Amino acid sequence: MAITVEDLETLLKEGFPNAKITITDLAGDGNHYAAEVIDESFRGLNRVQQQRAVYAALKGKMDGSHGELHALALTTKAPD
Repeated sequence: MAITVEDLETLLKEGFPNAKITITDLAGDGNHYAAEVIDESFRGLNRVQQQRAVYAALKGKMDGSHGELHALALTTKAPD
């Protein structure tokens, strides 16, 4: 089962309520997205820590072969 842009955005906004979030459906299939998440909470964290925080916000939607989200090209950073 695929995940909608709206559902993905809702999960990310729940995890990062003050973030600037941009989501792009890369293949039109609901399984391949690109997301940019810019949030103050990332300040002082390395890229791996930032991306782990985003994956945690997805609440298992990318877990294993039964996940609703197959691929996520992720860009994270603190605001300038």
